[in-house]
Amino acid sequence: QVQLVESGGGLVQPGGSLRLSCAASRSIFSIYAMGWYRQAPGKQRELVARITSGGSTYYEDSVKGRFTISRDYAKNTLYLQMNSLKPEDTAVYYCNYPLSPSEDYWGQGTQVTVSS
Repeated sequence: QVQLVESGGGLVQPGGSLRLSCAASRSIFSIYAMGWYRQAPGKQRELVARITSGGSTYYEDSVKGRFTISRDYAKNTLYLQMNSLKPEDTAVYYCNYPLSPSEDYWGQGTQVTVSS
């Protein structure tokens, strides 16, 4: 089993930056991609960014050029650097860690609010 703890969310003005962290209770070295998802009020959870074991990244179109996903194996931590934040980025952000196609884990989420 894996425990994931997200942190780094908060209230930020439009154009500001935040860095989210997802600390895992075990090694995050996996053959499966880890990812950040978000869920805004009244909307479905959506994939924001993903990073494979080989380091390839994927970004949802609306965050390309503004968000960067990365990881630190030594710290068992996944990151999401978010720059040029917009009000539409407001959501609860979750990290996801798949151990297998049928077993994956989620953190408790961290709230990001972009507002002036």
